[in-house]
Amino acid sequence: MKFSHSIQFNSVPDWAEHYLGYSYLKKLIYQIEKDIVSVSLNGQGDIEGSSNGNEETFLLDAKSRANTVFIPALDKELDKITKFYVGKENEFFEEVKTLISDVNYVESLEGTLPVNIPSHRYSHSFDTIDSFHQQLRRPGILRSGSEGAASFLSSDDEEHQLGTSSPVIEDRSSLMAAHAPENLESDRRNTYFWTHPVIEEERIRFKKRSIELYVWLSELKSFVNLNYTGFSKILKKYDKITNSRQLKSSYMTNMVGEGYPFKKPVRQTLDEHLKEIEEIYAKLCTYNDIKAAVKQLKTHLREFIVWERNTIWRDIIGLERRSYGVGFKARDVGEGEVQVSKIRTPFGKVNVSAEYSKTAFILATCIGIFVILLEARIFRDIEVGNCFALLVLASLLWATEVIPLFVTSLLVPFLVVSLRVMRSDDGQFTRLSANEATKAIFAAMFSPVVMLLLGGFAIAAALSKYHIAKMMATFVLSKAGTKPSWVLLANMLVATVASMWISNVAAPVLCLSLIQPILRNLPPNSSFGRCLILGIALASNVGGMTSPISSPQNIIAIQNMKPEPSWIEWFIVSIPLCVIADILIWLLLLWNYQPSKTSLTIHPIRASKDPWTNAQIFVCCVTVGTIILWCIEKQLESFFGDMGIIAILPLVLFFGTGILTKEDFNNFLWTVIILAMGGIALGKAVYSSGLLATIAHQIKDMVQELSPWEVMLAFCWLVLVVATFISHTVGALIILPIVSQVGDSIGHGEVSYRNLLVLSSAFMCSGAMGLPVSGFPNMNAIMMEDEMGVRYLSTQDFLKTGVPASLLVMLVIMTIGYLIMHFILGY
Repeated sequence: MKFSHSIQFNSVPDWAEHYLGYSYLKKLIYQIEKDIVSVSLNGQGDIEGSSNGNEETFLLDAKSRANTVFIPALDKELDKITKFYVGKENEFFEEVKTLISDVNYVESLEGTLPVNIPSHRYSHSFDTIDSFHQQLRRPGILRSGSEGAASFLSSDDEEHQLGTSSPVIEDRSSLMAAHAPENLESDRRNTYFWTHPVIEEERIRFKKRSIELYVWLSELKSFVNLNYTGFSKILKKYDKITNSRQLKSSYMTNMVGEGYPFKKPVRQTLDEHLKEIEEIYAKLCTYNDIKAAVKQLKTHLREFIVWERNTIWRDIIGLERRSYGVGFKARDVGEGEVQVSKIRTPFGKVNVSAEYSKTAFILATCIGIFVILLEARIFRDIEVGNCFALLVLASLLWATEVIPLFVTSLLVPFLVVSLRVMRSDDGQFTRLSANEATKAIFAAMFSPVVMLLLGGFAIAAALSKYHIAKMMATFVLSKAGTKPSWVLLANMLVATVASMWISNVAAPVLCLSLIQPILRNLPPNSSFGRCLILGIALASNVGGMTSPISSPQNIIAIQNMKPEPSWIEWFIVSIPLCVIADILIWLLLLWNYQPSKTSLTIHPIRASKDPWTNAQIFVCCVTVGTIILWCIEKQLESFFGDMGIIAILPLVLFFGTGILTKEDFNNFLWTVIILAMGGIALGKAVYSSGLLATIAHQIKDMVQELSPWEVMLAFCWLVLVVATFISHTVGALIILPIVSQVGDSIGHGEVSYRNLLVLSSAFMCSGAMGLPVSGFPNMNAIMMEDEMGVRYLSTQDFLKTGVPASLLVMLVIMTIGYLIMHFILGY
């Protein structure tokens, strides 16, 4: 969670305006960054015309001016925090003092309390009890709580209503001996004193006041800690932006550390008052058991925070989830703009949203087509016909996204079993029973490629969590200089390489966050901003080809290739293709946006100077070791058996050592995993039913006069069109099983073109990037907005650049890719 969100979530709502203005200071830092860049550029021009100029002098002057702006802003925030703290400290400490005085006063009346009169004889002692209550009627004793402190205690929290007796309280005196401290007579007396039913009304009032004061003192302590952390973080950001390491250490030591709320004696005084409240509460409620008192008070504190901040918590968590949410379908209708239509029914008019009507219509159409195909009996064998209906239904649901993609995948094994589309593989091809089909389909779904996908997610999570990918990326980008064309190429190559290891879903998120300083300092409506964002998106799509774990379609391709390619074989094909494709797309972007025609100079990205930690080194060693094992898996096949078994190693090492946690495991892209498993189940059903062989036989008759290169071209065109309009993964799920069977059928003897056609089609899935909906990198790029909330890119940018880029990628696959796969790898 970003600290600006964290400070909002953890702050007391009524005190919100008195916390550190973190967002304001951050905006001020970004403005200072712009000023420094502007001065730097002007300084460079002056240096060229003056022999006495010095770039360092200009930068130092700029930083000095920055300090004159930023330090007074910090001083103002510190003064605001100090004044508020002093006021609240006086208020709460006075309440504590009053509470202690009131408790001591009541305890001083011990001699007047009829403590020796059993509870069943109270009716004979009214005069004594009334005398005791008369003495309690001094100002302040019977108030229900501190002024201004909202009571959040429910009636269930009190042992009974005020002024009434309770069996629980009456029984307290019998338990006193077991719980009261044995070494202090005064403690025993006080404990007995506060258990008497006559004093119960005052005990509950004091209890409520104690809880309220404990809550507010704890909030005041949190106020100090949160503001101290805020000062530390904002100064760290300032030093990073201005490339200075001095202000944070000096200001935190000389100003913040010496500020009244942050002084050690002041904090100790606050802690002492909290202990006093704990002691009072222990007297009143836990028989002087301090540990039990602290436990109960913290429970009340936790309940209060949940009650008070429930709405804020939901808002902040929702904001975080929207920031990192991954979806394939963009909604055009915003909140508050839902179109509603009225439908007449026998029971009256029903309001139905236009979106719901559209969804229901599409879903009904898909189901109708499915039912018609089931009844049509197009094929001779019933299992083939049922499987064809299932294939069409899954394809329609995936293509239209009328229900979430992973839900369709979950539906696949259910329909495979209920329609009984699977046949035995013993040569008899008998139709499997529901029980046999269930075992077969679930055995196929959890294949080694799914474990490979999990291993890839673990590596990506570790590299991201410990900022290794970011550190490496900033190191490379820091060497790119300030010329727009080279900055563009460097960012594109970083996006492609990052996609190789952290997937082309996470890579664009990382790279687009790294270029924020560049985007903030560009002139308004600069074409280079659009060029840079689009370049990262297209390069991330290309990066989907680079390794078996860089995109889900590669996992599906491996499932359909026999024999499965090794990592080295994959790299031999993918790396040359990706480098050439990136260079061609880079030239296309330079041609379309022409950043060289402007005098634009880019603010350089600074490499991270943080030292490497032991955890980061461990993650790198495990990652490199796993990749090496994947590369030489063919030589170790007798030991490991498959790449999926090797993928278990990073899972065990990262989660077993605590590098990754249960929360990280829960944050895996499980929807993608379910989607892949559904695709594997559908492929197994299509193959087992005989439908795949039937379709391949029909296609074989159509392409038998064509060469393997021409068949490859035909499938690349088909994949390009399909994957442009639907997601890359869905395109692979639908087409690759058919491609693999056609590859076998057009071969002769032991020669099979399965791997050639499947690998080229999988690469083309990643290369389809002509529309904003063509893959997650494009979706992420189209959502990028400037500080005014205006999007950088439009659909026109993708049509102008994405469509030609897709054609260039296909050209590279059909030329360089074919030569490598056919003549070097022998596919």
